[in-house]
Amino acid sequence: MPQDEAIRFAATSGTVEEVLALDPDIVVGDIFLSPRMRAAFQRQGMQVVTLPIAQDVDQSLTQVRELAAAIGQPARGEALAGEIDAAMTSSFQHGSEIPTLLWQAGGIVPGEGTLAMQLLNHAGFASQSAARGLGQGAYLPLEEVLADPPALVIAAGEERMLTHPVLREMAGTQYRRLDPTLLYCGGPTIPRLLARLGEIRSSLR
Repeated sequence: MPQDEAIRFAATSGTVEEVLALDPDIVVGDIFLSPRMRAAFQRQGMQVVTLPIAQDVDQSLTQVRELAAAIGQPARGEALAGEIDAAMTSSFQHGSEIPTLLWQAGGIVPGEGTLAMQLLNHAGFASQSAARGLGQGAYLPLEEVLADPPALVIAAGEERMLTHPVLREMAGTQYRRLDPTLLYCGGPTIPRLLARLGEIRSSLR
């Protein structure tokens, strides 16, 4: 969610008491929401919707529609789903893929079977983390990147390791930045991520 929209909403640390104090009509949580918390909300007459982490675009579309239906706005859900479908159609890249390392905050990489990996491949980039045998959330140190550099590094984080000047000096490797919020949760981030990946691909030498 863009920051200027997010600041309109009150934040909590996730305790039952804080959420109850806000008196919401609906509580949206992940699949790790404890049965005790769910029961507490339901005793207060609150609807509870739990959503897992979307592993691909189809799952994300299902969640968009489910959440839109839960708040009585199915038409808005379909509108967003239409935007996502249109972005997927317009961003698909034929032909050879660019060997790419998507390097996230904390020095981790996305694994196979993740939404980020699907969108990366869809936009014409071949995952170098998969080629290295690294799974979801695996840590990749700078030294290993320098020892075996990919054709492209996309850094989605602000740590010194991900922004080290040496990354721009590697012969045969191009370097680009990605706002890490574009990798959060799917839904409305999907068209924005695909647009940015398209910009990156167009900018490559």
